[in-house]
Amino acid sequence: MTTARRMAGAAGALYLVTHVTSVAAVMLYGGMITDDAWLTGDGSGAPQLLGALLDVVLALAVVGTALFLHPLLRRDAPVGARAYVALRGLEAGVILIGAVSVIALVALRDAGEAGGAAGIALRELYSGTFLVGAGLVVGVHTVVLATVLWRLRAVPRWIPALGIAGAILVTASNLTVMFGLQGEITTARSLAAVPIFVWEISLAITLLTRGLRLPARATAASSPREAVDA
Repeated sequence: MTTARRMAGAAGALYLVTHVTSVAAVMLYGGMITDDAWLTGDGSGAPQLLGALLDVVLALAVVGTALFLHPLLRRDAPVGARAYVALRGLEAGVILIGAVSVIALVALRDAGEAGGAAGIALRELYSGTFLVGAGLVVGVHTVVLATVLWRLRAVPRWIPALGIAGAILVTASNLTVMFGLQGEITTARSLAAVPIFVWEISLAITLLTRGLRLPARATAASSPREAVDA
């Protein structure tokens, strides 16, 4: 197996890690996200702390996907490759802010003070990070990567096409939540996330099984102008 195939496979594996950790974290947070009674309850905050730990793993995996793809794409799409790394780093930073807010909220709850303004503010901060990170930044970096993969024909074209369509849907849906046009938990919002979920799973499987099909390296006869345009 070549180095390029190993790097593509690592990126694909990390994409799967991001899905497992993100879904598991939300499940562990449970009532913390929407149930006011949780703020004043006296049960263990261990599930929420474990969810925060999974969000830390998620943030690391998010950055890892970009770092493994960057060396494969930088020759043919230098701007897109750098932009994807930067946007994935931004997403990871937002995720970590959310994890820190959860840790602080659990500490307040253990002290019996989560029912006040501080507890509500921390919970809203977590909700805001989820909205911005998974809702808006993801849409932008999906368009960036999908456009690069489409242009290079690095994967079957239906995959980046699905990614672009999914990015538009999930971004539009989360903007309606941000401006109060729909609730945070709705069937429409859940359905809008399906295409981008399928895009990432399909991309992960493709990276694991066949890697990227990138253009052959330019020959020595290529002109400097052609190298810049590539």
